[in-house]
Amino acid sequence: MVDWGFWEFILIAVVALVVIGPERLPRVARMAGMWVGKARRTLASVKHEIDRELHTEELNRVLDEQHRSRSLETILEESEPPAAAPDARDGASAARTPPRG
Repeated sequence: MVDWGFWEFILIAVVALVVIGPERLPRVARMAGMWVGKARRTLASVKHEIDRELHTEELNRVLDEQHRSRSLETILEESEPPAAAPDARDGASAARTPPRG
């Protein structure tokens, strides 16, 4: 923003005192303070809305990327080996083990 120091404010105050006069200077200073406060609140509100909109756009982008990518279930299904039928495993294990007797 503007980098104003102490001496710049003193110069503005002296010029305002000469131009406006000592009777009206407090009222003008109060109104100027109110306008500056209102401007700051408006700018803060606009900044907050812009930040919120950027955050919303970023979330939408991430969700869209996740939607386009493969889901976790699809990846897990592809990586699992096919399971043999339970009956075939029981019969094969029964054939290999000798009967108890």
